[in-house]
Amino acid sequence: MKAIPNFISLSRIIFSLILIFIKPLSIAFYAIYIICGFSDVLDGVIARKTGTTSRLGEKLDSLADMIMIGILLLVLYPIVNFATEIVIWIVSIAIIRLASMVVAMKKYKTFAMLHTYGNKITGIVLFIFPLWLPYIHTTVLMYIICIVASISAIEELVIQLTSKKLQANRQSIFSK
Repeated sequence: MKAIPNFISLSRIIFSLILIFIKPLSIAFYAIYIICGFSDVLDGVIARKTGTTSRLGEKLDSLADMIMIGILLLVLYPIVNFATEIVIWIVSIAIIRLASMVVAMKKYKTFAMLHTYGNKITGIVLFIFPLWLPYIHTTVLMYIICIVASISAIEELVIQLTSKKLQANRQSIFSK
């Protein structure tokens, strides 16, 4: 039972990799993409309900999220044709996220990404992005995503810089 949430996170990595080989924004793409999204919610829910949360599970979940986002950028970049300022903004967010990981590695001697409300909201907005592409102008979507992602990345970095111990499940900069 303890391995089920970790298996679900691993399956998200595999399904994300499959997205590389499928025509973007096709029915097959959306089907696999939605499976990835459900698995992202399901692994945490099952782990909490069964009392099987673990450090490994937290790391697998974060790794699966990073892989999925990276693959989406790779697959959707040629279709979306991001403006230069959006690319710079995305790189800036990635640098802030990387800085947060480096701080955690130096302070706590482990890979860590926090499960804040800001990061969860960013994940939801990122997940919805491909689903909204046919209906909302890409630039508007990208500004929304970049604003939300910037706030959550900065929040995570501030938490990592100011915390005395690792708090992977800290909900917000305003909570302890």
